[in-house]
Amino acid sequence: MCKLKYFFLIAFTICFIGNTIHAQNKRARDLGIQFDGKPGKYNAITDVPDVEVGYKTLISGQGKLIYGKGPVRTGVTVILPKGKTDKVYPAAWFSLNGDGEMTGIPSIEDYGTGYGPIGITNTNSVGVVRDAIGEWSVNKFSKGKLVDFSFGLPVAAETWDGVLNDINGFHVKKEDVWQALDSAHGGKISEGNVGGGTGMVLYSFKGGSGTASRIFTIDSVQYTLGVFVQVNFGRRNELIITGVPVGKEISDLKPIVNEPAKKDGSIIVIVATDAPLLPGQLKLVAKRISLGIARTGTFSHDGSGDIFLTVSTAAPQYNNKNTKEIWQVIPKWELDAVFKATVEATEEAIVNVLVAAEDMEGINGNTIFAIPKERLKEVMKKYNRLN
Repeated sequence: MCKLKYFFLIAFTICFIGNTIHAQNKRARDLGIQFDGKPGKYNAITDVPDVEVGYKTLISGQGKLIYGKGPVRTGVTVILPKGKTDKVYPAAWFSLNGDGEMTGIPSIEDYGTGYGPIGITNTNSVGVVRDAIGEWSVNKFSKGKLVDFSFGLPVAAETWDGVLNDINGFHVKKEDVWQALDSAHGGKISEGNVGGGTGMVLYSFKGGSGTASRIFTIDSVQYTLGVFVQVNFGRRNELIITGVPVGKEISDLKPIVNEPAKKDGSIIVIVATDAPLLPGQLKLVAKRISLGIARTGTFSHDGSGDIFLTVSTAAPQYNNKNTKEIWQVIPKWELDAVFKATVEATEEAIVNVLVAAEDMEGINGNTIFAIPKERLKEVMKKYNRLN
């Protein structure tokens, strides 16, 4: 009996350790891949003070697709630039290729500011995520006035996970969004098959969610810039990692797709920084995201929704009557450090997705394989790009 107890204790311990290791996905730097620039403590968008990230991951079922039942391989990601508050933040956006959706953009374009959470999910769940963020905001921030803008115009963006997920089953519910919002936190965050990125594909390997950050200095003042990506784009032969043609070197492990996909991929990128920037300057930063993506090999396909949002947590101040905004900003001729950080962190965040993601089987037995880590290290070493 005593031996039996020890057996179960050992089995439980192994299971616990295994699950812990499984939850702590490797990142690109863990493999020895070299990147330019200095990352923050967590090498994540949450290195920017006040920024929080929350996930709700939905995985259930296997086998043949049954609309409305599954298999389910999806979720929602929320990013809160000013934490669980309704504080205003400067914002701007840019569309590299518009075959996608990001709500709330007209207001940001005209006012140059946003507030409240940002949601990312699958294509068919944009509406419920937008509305759930709105309802959460009303419940949390409403002052009870008849004229009340606590709902705001929420930002919700998407990429298409229909290769693995019962996307027409509308499995993301408002309660899922609320759980992601309530559980959002700073510090270390998960990557790979989590949140809105659960069912995504990247360069014909498993895709998903990823992040990275950079620290830079302007006139002796240190700033942080963080990038979060939800990626679902690219062809295998295009993949480049820090200049190495990895997609051509690892040409096997192609996706098993028993029914051809009917939509191309996309990428949503959120950039946050504590550097004080005007909305027009944030627009310039948003454009530089394109260069970070291009470093990984894609040229932005016709059917891809490549849409980016940049925010600064350094909001303007107001006089006592709220009749004047007072901005302290970095001049344009000092922005190269911001641009460089954006390109570097975007590139690394995308590679972090590849390294963190794991094999996934979804609807109709469709299977997407993760990039093989040991083979990736061999390829990088072959080109002298491994520490």
